[in-house]
Amino acid sequence: MRRSLADENYLKAVFHLSDAEGNPVGTGTLAEFLKVSAASVTDKMKRLQKKGWLDYQKSKGVVLSEEGRKIALLVIRKHRLWEQFLVEVLGFEWDEVHDVAEQLEHIHSEILVERIDKYLGHPKVDPHGDPIPDKEGRIVAQDLHSLAEVAVGNPYEIISVDSQDADLLRFLDKKGLVINTVFKLDSREDYDKSLVMTVSGKSPINLSEVVARRIKVKPLQNTLFN
Repeated sequence: MRRSLADENYLKAVFHLSDAEGNPVGTGTLAEFLKVSAASVTDKMKRLQKKGWLDYQKSKGVVLSEEGRKIALLVIRKHRLWEQFLVEVLGFEWDEVHDVAEQLEHIHSEILVERIDKYLGHPKVDPHGDPIPDKEGRIVAQDLHSLAEVAVGNPYEIISVDSQDADLLRFLDKKGLVINTVFKLDSREDYDKSLVMTVSGKSPINLSEVVARRIKVKPLQNTLFN
């Protein structure tokens, strides 16, 4: 069934806002996320339900159908592959690619997407550390933790960061906190939850709780710092 750019954007938004338990996403939450009116969301949900891509109940919200979820994941696959292509092949910075990929993700050419995937060597993650779904729409879940919540005194590796905030990405770049950076969390203030972290061989770095919540990490074992 033919789908529009708006169809794909709505399905992708529902996917991103859905939790692990599969609870319905409220229309108000969708409207805020997409920066449109609640009435527009309700009208679109009814249209997408008729196409069989989601289940919408006025009192509860919306849940993607199996087909709707697959469509959303394939759009996300294209988005993240394009981001990787823009960085790896065309020399874009990681803070420059999100908006461009938002446009390119709606190109309906399966052979183009698969050739990009092959050319890049079938990458597993995009430049921001987010997993790239495979061509069947399957995605590998990541067991990650927010930097704002992990234990002090332990070593960690940065795995992913919020890709939609270019200012955040430029800020982290200046701090040297890019994907795969290994660090030790030295301290966290009780008052404002700001933290101090150390990257091996560099001066301690201070971060606010707001920034720390946008960074996802995994714990490491047997990592030495000097």
